[in-house]
Amino acid sequence: MQWSEGTWTHDPGAVIMEGDDLVVEAVEGSDAWRITSYGFIHDSEHALVAPFPPDSAVEVEFTLTLEEQFDQAGVFVRADAENWVKAGVEFADGTPNLGAVVTQGRSDWSSAPVPEWRGRRVTIRASRSEDALTVRARVGEEPFRFVRLCPLEATRALVAGPYLCAPTRSGLRVRFHRWSLTSPDASLH
Repeated sequence: MQWSEGTWTHDPGAVIMEGDDLVVEAVEGSDAWRITSYGFIHDSEHALVAPFPPDSAVEVEFTLTLEEQFDQAGVFVRADAENWVKAGVEFADGTPNLGAVVTQGRSDWSSAPVPEWRGRRVTIRASRSEDALTVRARVGEEPFRFVRLCPLEATRALVAGPYLCAPTRSGLRVRFHRWSLTSPDASLH
């Protein structure tokens, strides 16, 4: 997909084209979260989204340069302000973590450390099939690993694309290399 095919959920601080790459700077305090454990609602992520039709997959590739608490980048899938998924890498407690937040009124969070991914190209893939969204991720050309399976309404209108957030600082820049819409994964396993 061309970067120009998307629209921002919330405008980032800066957007720079460098060759085919899109370098995006997050606004300090940007985040996506609803209620659980923290009690607040943050709806200020920077997601470049376009229609995400049934029986398709969205892939986003970026270089992992997250360095400060809660820096994050990956794929954002949105139905509305209370129903969305963000999946990718988030820097938490001193290390990058691969994970997902699924929000259906309230957010949850799953993550696993991937310190060996620092400085490398990461691809996050979200496949939409029937009543499910399957998230996978990989670094470089390694095989995709399973991240998350979550429910979604099969006929619901969705948008999806690359996203980033910087809840605790200014100056986060993420270099996105690719954004594509492809066929969904054939199976869960």
